[in-house]
Amino acid sequence: MKHLYISGVSTLKLTAEKCTGCGRCVDVCPHGVFDIHDHRAQIIALDSCMECGACSQNCSFGALSVKNGVGCAVAMINGLMTKGDPDQGTCDCGGDSGSCC
Repeated sequence: MKHLYISGVSTLKLTAEKCTGCGRCVDVCPHGVFDIHDHRAQIIALDSCMECGACSQNCSFGALSVKNGVGCAVAMINGLMTKGDPDQGTCDCGGDSGSCC
């Protein structure tokens, strides 16, 4: 199931000229926002971005930027509203620790 947050508000930016196609963003993104095409990353699901910053923190080439924003908050609110649904209540950016951002 794709996680979708508030449409059209993500601050995620990709500077394709800086991308080397290493695929690290694909590996660290918990919601499948990226894919590699023609040896460069591409944003394929912008509205799935929760703005956790994992991609930008792990991009050694400075190709990605994002400001922590509404995506994580929406994930937390959805979890509270579903009263603990295992797929909700966390933005998934804390891994096993469960901590957010």
